[in-house]
Amino acid sequence: MDRATKEQVAAELHEKLKAAKIAIIAGYSGMTVAKLTDLRNELRKVEAELRVIKNTLMRIASQGTDYVKLEDHLKGPLALIMNSGDVVEPAKVLTAFARKNAELDIRYGVLQGRLLDREQLSALAELPSREVLLGKLLSVMIGVQTGLVNVLAGVPRKFVQTLAAYQMKKEQEQQA
Repeated sequence: MDRATKEQVAAELHEKLKAAKIAIIAGYSGMTVAKLTDLRNELRKVEAELRVIKNTLMRIASQGTDYVKLEDHLKGPLALIMNSGDVVEPAKVLTAFARKNAELDIRYGVLQGRLLDREQLSALAELPSREVLLGKLLSVMIGVQTGLVNVLAGVPRKFVQTLAAYQMKKEQEQQA
């Protein structure tokens, strides 16, 4: 690669890193091209991107971003996984793929300026997806409203029941 191409690649990678919510680096030594392609396809389904990167280009591209924290961990052949959408899904895909393929070595990630190690990334992968969390939040919000409606409707309901009981008592007294 000539210098102009390297500068262009670094600039492009810098822009993608600025837009990314999470970036994860993983070693891929010993993986076949077919397995790497499978991983790329799985990550595309969750709108994440896997790029094989040169460490020096990553160091240059990460300057001025939160991902500069990965600099000390850029050793050996690495793949960079970036996502600007849901941060849980790429971690889930990577963790599941690493369980099946020992060659994939998830090393570090950066999420909102915090450096995450392998265990923290695994914990992130175990979280429910954004849609599930939003569904739970919605059910809680609806439950509160339903409870409020039941409480507010309870007062007139009790009043009507009391009037009905009083009416029945008066009718029984008239019959007797």
